[in-house]
Amino acid sequence: MIGPMSVCGCGGGCDPGAGRRAALRALAWVRERSWGGGFAEGWSVTLNFHPDRLVGGSTVLERMAVEGVYRSQFVTGIGNGGLTAFEGGDRWRWESRMFGGAYDRAPVCARPVYGALDRSGSGVGAAPRFGSCFFRLGAPVAGRTTFCYPDSTFEPSAFGVGERMGLVDLACAARGGGRDVLDEYVEAQVHCPVRWGADVVALVLDPSFRGTRVEEAAGRLGCAVSWHGGFRLGVEELRRHPGFRGREVVEVGEMVAVRGRLTPGVIGEAARSGRFDPRTLKRVWHCLARFGAPGGAGGGSG
Repeated sequence: MIGPMSVCGCGGGCDPGAGRRAALRALAWVRERSWGGGFAEGWSVTLNFHPDRLVGGSTVLERMAVEGVYRSQFVTGIGNGGLTAFEGGDRWRWESRMFGGAYDRAPVCARPVYGALDRSGSGVGAAPRFGSCFFRLGAPVAGRTTFCYPDSTFEPSAFGVGERMGLVDLACAARGGGRDVLDEYVEAQVHCPVRWGADVVALVLDPSFRGTRVEEAAGRLGCAVSWHGGFRLGVEELRRHPGFRGREVVEVGEMVAVRGRLTPGVIGEAARSGRFDPRTLKRVWHCLARFGAPGGAGGGSG
């Protein structure tokens, strides 16, 4: 359940009580539309993201270290999916539908943040299409999390809450039905702020960020930090998959690669250079996540 913490987290100017009431309404709305058994032992929620993208002159993780909270796209204006988090935009409309209008008039800082359900302890997070690194959240967070399948962009009709998770069986039955493997996850929406000391079990980073600003910022969060096996993709393998995201994406990947190899750090450097279309680089990342995941884990763990 939602505890007494402030829902705000923006540093002032809005009514945290209004945000908390909106979260309670959203959870109640989804609970009424959920069924089945509860959150199983060993499951967790993970939040995948790219820690090295710039917000102003700081990286995402540097901003996180200063602010102490994981913010939604409605606050940051950045994201690794579609950038439609504004009143009347697609993300606003999807949330209004999923949560019964609970957030329509709430402060933007009260809105939930997005992750995915990890049922098997995935080494790269449950939804790597959204980033090479991830936060693993503690089990109590399930009490203030809603779930849907498929992703909210597809306007799903299957929903869950921590104590009613019947949609997991539905997601398992739907696997292999022709959907992009990077979309095979149960989406999670965490209501109320995610804070490093209270909610995060660990931050798991890609090894391409060792010795960088990302590693330095990670040490300031005050939560455990670990490293997964690393995303790596050679250009020869990339060229074998022009049908996945298009030949133009393969060509940009070849230009971006360093010594014939793509890593999250390499793509991040290209993004910060400003020389490439961010939408194309996002698709280059999809190729790396799909074909260059450690242990072939590109499909996540929905």
